[in-house]
Amino acid sequence: MTIKSMTSALVALAVLALAACADAESGSQSAQNDSAPTTASAAIELTTFKSATCGCCKKWVAHARDNGFNVTAKDVDDLNGVKSRHQIEPRHQSCHTSVSTEGYVFEGHVPAKLIRQFLQNPPAGARGLAVPAMPLGSPGMEVEDRFTPYNVVLLNSDGSESVYARIDSIEQQH
Repeated sequence: MTIKSMTSALVALAVLALAACADAESGSQSAQNDSAPTTASAAIELTTFKSATCGCCKKWVAHARDNGFNVTAKDVDDLNGVKSRHQIEPRHQSCHTSVSTEGYVFEGHVPAKLIRQFLQNPPAGARGLAVPAMPLGSPGMEVEDRFTPYNVVLLNSDGSESVYARIDSIEQQH
């Protein structure tokens, strides 16, 4: 095989790969599975600490995976210890804690799109995001079409906090 034909073959493969990525990002269900994350989120890896018996945690992990995240779910007996080690104040706590490979924390039912947005451009001094409690209708907490508006809280390294996003509808989460 000549260098020219090898180059042509590589270009053809690159075009096919880009086309496949574009299809994956268009929202096709067949492209959104655990083994084929989209290129835009392939680097997003989370470890999620949760109780083995929590159904909404399993649903949130599925939400993250459906959005192209690589999630390692760990069932732990001492979830309070995990929250303490990651300095999640009681007022910010929910049923599970996720940690990115960069060390950012995502407490509770944070929408995947906001985790992606945060990781693409982390605010200076930020430690992560939290959705305190378990708002009805948040990712993993879906019950028919019922929904309770909620704030996504920005957690800062100095202990301060602010509202990162206000979610007023189911549609804003996706």
